[in-house]
Amino acid sequence: MNLSEYSQYDGLGLAELVRNGEVTPRKLTELVIQGVEKVNPQINSVIEIYDDALDIADRTINHQASFAGVPFLRKDLGATEAGRLQELGSRLFKGYVPDHDSFLMMRFKDAGFITLGRSTVPELGISGQTETILQGITRNPWDLDRMAGGSSGGAAASVAAGIVPVAHASDGGGSIRIPASCCGVVGLNPSRGRISAGPNRQDPMFGLAREFVVSRSVRDSAAMLDAVHGAEVGDPFIIVKPERPYMEELKAPYGKLRIAYTTEPWAPYPLDPEIVKAVEKVASVCEEMGHDVEEASPKLDFEKVNTVVMNVFGLADAAIAKFAEAMGREISSDYLEPGTLKMIERANNLALAEVMESFEVMRQIRLIVGRFFQNFDLLLTPSLSILPQPHGLFSTKRDDLEPHEFWENDFRIFQHMALFNVTGTPSISLPLCQSESRLPIGVQFAAGFGDEVTLIRIAGAFETAMPWAERKPPIHVSQ
Repeated sequence: MNLSEYSQYDGLGLAELVRNGEVTPRKLTELVIQGVEKVNPQINSVIEIYDDALDIADRTINHQASFAGVPFLRKDLGATEAGRLQELGSRLFKGYVPDHDSFLMMRFKDAGFITLGRSTVPELGISGQTETILQGITRNPWDLDRMAGGSSGGAAASVAAGIVPVAHASDGGGSIRIPASCCGVVGLNPSRGRISAGPNRQDPMFGLAREFVVSRSVRDSAAMLDAVHGAEVGDPFIIVKPERPYMEELKAPYGKLRIAYTTEPWAPYPLDPEIVKAVEKVASVCEEMGHDVEEASPKLDFEKVNTVVMNVFGLADAAIAKFAEAMGREISSDYLEPGTLKMIERANNLALAEVMESFEVMRQIRLIVGRFFQNFDLLLTPSLSILPQPHGLFSTKRDDLEPHEFWENDFRIFQHMALFNVTGTPSISLPLCQSESRLPIGVQFAAGFGDEVTLIRIAGAFETAMPWAERKPPIHVSQ
């Protein structure tokens, strides 16, 4: 097997080859290392390939696991791996090594994945693009001058460039779906509580953040949900379990869906006409599939939604003070980027009444959106509002942006995403379209709370109706 052959398979396809004895985990690991050496100097999506990667691949694996022997990258934020660096894209955490596997990391291993290294993130996962003082700029394999998105930018760029078929990701305001759209891969953000973030991070970011993956295929995302969903001891609540495996939903018959769609801005910034056209095209295909399609969206004050997200991100960042103390470091420009410092300062100055009001607004938003999904099965929106932008525009490395300016710039890109973090409802970005300049254009489907089933069904239908598997960016391991 060579890199060109390797990169044609999704994760389940590679696992099948391993089970059949057609390829070994060691060979797959060698190919990943070759792929990193080939494309990473250009895109900078992988921080580290473990020195003992080949030794890991030689260990006994469970051949019955869904992803037996499949190479995998861990995002440098979120799920922890015992004895491995986790630096959160920040000089503040440089050299930090957790002493335990998180619950999700255990489930990745049980699923058969061979974790070989780490992917890049913006500092503390704050930004919608991935560039830091510590790790440098992660570039989009479709256009090296454009952002790969964030905060799972390294994960999405690695999958798009063919380094791995699936990679760990997380999402607190769009951080799975933003880079998925930028890089042309599948990005599912599950419901709040669907996947445990424990034992040290229960219901992270006051419920806004969830962890999962970015993938090349819908079936990999479905199989991954089957492998990692479910509560663990200490989780704050348990949501309804699926009636059957998510993989079965890809082939299960289902009836006519009630699909709302919108191309209206959810922030005071216009949408790119190419993106509007993409959403309208997808809405038209929904009608051709026989679904009821109506132009509609929740009636919300989206300025309040965005303010809540800004407040919660700031509060979460301000909580790193205890970690800084444990690392023997201080909250200062020696260890944190200018934008990060300003956001922490803003959060520290929030009055208690403002904090409580944020939680009350979150409750109100959940109620409004919950009622909306009583009338619709799905809501179709743009993933991004504009095409992937040049590097540096919305970076925490800039010292000339105040917190509100940073977030206003970020919301220009992903104004249709953060709502579903606030509500805890699942959503997915699918790489269904391309711009005239051949940049990926993702569209987003959102569903009611706990209804990943409908998302998996519609995603599978569109993978057939508007396939993307044959599209490869100019920077790719097969080129």
